[in-house]
Amino acid sequence: MRESPHEKGRVNIPAPKKPEAQKKPDFERSLARLEEVVRKLESPQLSLDEAMKLFEEGVALSRECQKQLEEAEGKVEILLKKADGKVVAEPFEPEGEAGA
Repeated sequence: MRESPHEKGRVNIPAPKKPEAQKKPDFERSLARLEEVVRKLESPQLSLDEAMKLFEEGVALSRECQKQLEEAEGKVEILLKKADGKVVAEPFEPEGEAGA
C-alpha cells in the first residue's frame, strides 16, 4: 500500500485528552511567586515598565490566593459529636474571629 503525501513522515500521535476544568494553580506555588514578585518590586534598579508588569502579575496572584483561601475557609468544617451520637458539621470560625 502506498502512503499519501499527507501521511508521509506522520507519527502516530494520540488524540489530545479532553482538557480538565482549567487546573487551578497550586496555592503555595502562587504564594511563593507572589513573594518573589514583591522582592523584585522592592529593587531600586527596576524599570517602570518592568515594575508595572510585575505589579499586574502580583495583583492577579494576590486575587487568586485570596480566592483559594476563601474557598478553603468555606470547606473547612468542624465535626462535633452530639450527645445522641450524631455527627454534625458546623462552620469553622478561626480563633480571634469568634464573636467579632
